[in-house]
Amino acid sequence: MNPADGAHTVGRWLCDRAAVSPLRIAIDDRGVTTTYAALCARATRLSRAWTDAGYGPGMRVATVSGNSTEHVVAFFACAMVGMAFIPLSWRLTPLELADLIARAEPHLVLIDDEHDALASTALRHLGEAAPISAGLGMTGVESAVPAPTVPAAPGAVSDEDPLLVIFTSGSEAAPKGVVLSHQNCFWNNLALNQAMPMRPDDVVLSVLPQYHIAAWNVQPLLAWWTGATVVLERSFDPGRVLQLIAERGVTTMMGVPTQYRMLCSSPLWPDADLSSLRRVVVGGATIPAALATDWSTRGVPLAQGYGLTEAGPNVLYLDASESAANPGAVGRPYPSVSVRLVDPVTGLELQGPATGELQVRGPSVFTEYLADAEATARALEGGWLATGDLMRRDARGVHHVVDRLKDIFVSGGENVAPAEVERALCEHPLVEACAVVGVPDPVWGERGAAFVVAAGPLSADELLTFARERLAGFKIPVLVEFVDELPRSTIEKIARPQLRLRAQELITEGDANGRHH
Repeated sequence: MNPADGAHTVGRWLCDRAAVSPLRIAIDDRGVTTTYAALCARATRLSRAWTDAGYGPGMRVATVSGNSTEHVVAFFACAMVGMAFIPLSWRLTPLELADLIARAEPHLVLIDDEHDALASTALRHLGEAAPISAGLGMTGVESAVPAPTVPAAPGAVSDEDPLLVIFTSGSEAAPKGVVLSHQNCFWNNLALNQAMPMRPDDVVLSVLPQYHIAAWNVQPLLAWWTGATVVLERSFDPGRVLQLIAERGVTTMMGVPTQYRMLCSSPLWPDADLSSLRRVVVGGATIPAALATDWSTRGVPLAQGYGLTEAGPNVLYLDASESAANPGAVGRPYPSVSVRLVDPVTGLELQGPATGELQVRGPSVFTEYLADAEATARALEGGWLATGDLMRRDARGVHHVVDRLKDIFVSGGENVAPAEVERALCEHPLVEACAVVGVPDPVWGERGAAFVVAAGPLSADELLTFARERLAGFKIPVLVEFVDELPRSTIEKIARPQLRLRAQELITEGDANGRHH
């Protein structure tokens, strides 16, 4: 094994940085720090042990683990050997997890102590088809490597080798494994550094779970490339995050709007010391205007990003200096990323200011969907990645998200974007969150159903009266149901299929108790 075999292989990042800055802190994991020299030494030892045991390029290692130093060691060891690293969600049920393991076909599954019961149950569901498993860390795989069923042929690590396989949320269909190569990750992080430069003295707070692509390719991997420190958290607690920002001198972080809203709502927020923060990045959804104001008044403007797993994920960004003046905007392309808008019906490219489906091309775009050539061909038809997102591009080349194409419904011949309706409903001071889905209607074809999380007493009639001042009649929901929380497939993605089923049930039942039909 030689981490420098390929020009863009990610294993060499850690080795190169350790040679230059051996004593700098690479990871602060709940107060336990690891230097670059120590991190490199552990990853190198594990990679050699894997190679000696018979593992090699092209093999796959799945994990069920929270954010931890041990998890990062396993990632870099995989990168050094040329194996694909497949972090699986610990929020799944055992059956769901078993399905992903079966589809990933890993040669080894690594499990941390906290999720041992979940993973063990999932593996039992697979019976004799279950892959080899081991624990994480120095008491697990780093001390004893189980031999693979069939040894790999020795080989060099190449830029095209799969590095990360991230399963998409599967909000509309079965999750697909997005394969990102070393080269994809190299270009993604190079572009990120050009747009939002990372410095060796940066302290990155990483709170997103590491089965998300952003937990690797939006700041952490770039930090380990440039010699910065990553503060790893296993969960998101607003009070603890505010404390960490002050105590660790956090300079930059990435999160989703929900997390930043939770920070603002914390009782510690008014007196929190945010003076160390230089850049705060938002992804997963656009920044609500009120949230942007709350942060800018504390002297910390929010920078907007847009991406998707298949793109590595970074596609568009808008610097904090522009975000405040462009509410709802997600920005312009990152360096080396090409984008275009196409007419969703004709497929023709649109020029100038226009509204159409965003498509992406560039060296950071994924290699393939794992074991799904048909889906890969559909997603990359003509060499462009179809995002499924309807975007509006203004005269300055700044993009604004309109909605997901598959979420748009047609009412009386008019297109309705749920995101637009949701924004209007959320302007009501008692609405904390809402989601709108289209449901069949015998007269209009489809009508909207709204699910609303309210902060206080609010009736459907009051909310719809408020909405009629802001929305055309065909956009007004035909049904409103108040809920305690919205179902989510990931941190920021609404589980809309569940809501569509619920809306259909309400319409079928004709239940008007506290609801508007």
